[in-house]
Amino acid sequence: MKVKVFSTSSCPYCVTLKEFLKEHNIEFEDIDVSQNKAALDEMVEKSGQMGVPVIEIDGKIVIGFDKEKISQLLNLKE
Repeated sequence: MKVKVFSTSSCPYCVTLKEFLKEHNIEFEDIDVSQNKAALDEMVEKSGQMGVPVIEIDGKIVIGFDKEKISQLLNLKE
C-alpha cells in the first residue's frame, strides 16, 4: 500500500494525521509542500485543494484528517 501525506510543518492537523499513521504502523511518504513547489502543484492537481493535509492512499485522495475514511482505505479496525 502506497501512502503519501502532503503537509506543512506548521499544520496541527498534519501532525495529528502523521501520529495516527505511526500509531498504526503505516509507512508513508511525508511531503512538505511549503518547501516543495512541484509537490504543491501535484497536490493541487490531484485534490483541487490548497489546504493541507491531503493524503493519497493507493491513488485515492482524502482531504483533511478524515479518520473514518482513512481507516477504511487502510483497512484499519478501530
